[in-house]
Amino acid sequence: MSVPPWLEKLLSTEFFPVCRTHGDAARSECNMYCLDCNDGAFCFYCKSSKHKEHQVIQIRRSSYHNVVRVSEIEKVLNIDGVQTYVINSAKVLFLNERPQPKSAKGGSRICQVCGRSLLDIFLFCSLGCKLVGIKRNENARCILEGKSSTTRVISPTRTRRIEIMMNEEEHHHIYTPTPSTRRRKGIPHRAPN
Repeated sequence: MSVPPWLEKLLSTEFFPVCRTHGDAARSECNMYCLDCNDGAFCFYCKSSKHKEHQVIQIRRSSYHNVVRVSEIEKVLNIDGVQTYVINSAKVLFLNERPQPKSAKGGSRICQVCGRSLLDIFLFCSLGCKLVGIKRNENARCILEGKSSTTRVISPTRTRRIEIMMNEEEHHHIYTPTPSTRRRKGIPHRAPN
């Protein structure tokens, strides 16, 4: 079996609603997922009471999209080929496909499923895209007994430089900003007299 039974359910689960049981508590958003039970999202307090000895991963948010820490998911899943990022000092990867920004058309490497620009030698932009790729190619494997080794560290300034370069490539010239260089947002206009 190349795809674990919990993966599709994880990818289709809605995360971050308020827990029905612990809605009044401070940490009541449903951002945990039990790989043993495979039964939807739950909160921190449900984990303590119902999933104490189970294999649980925590889902986080980045730019309104669900991410999981590489250190949690690579123990149970082969994440080779999926682009990783460093967000708030933690290596993460996205669970599902994200919409492609209109300005990012200049990348030479793209996701094999959705066509999103990739920043390195990766094949997929998310776990969801890798799952689609696995289903298309039955020889590929998703389960792993070891660990993944490929990670791309992207700082916010580097990300901004890449966005600027991709946007400039659309206008047929290259602009390589330095940290001290800033682009204007538009043509300056004087206030009316």
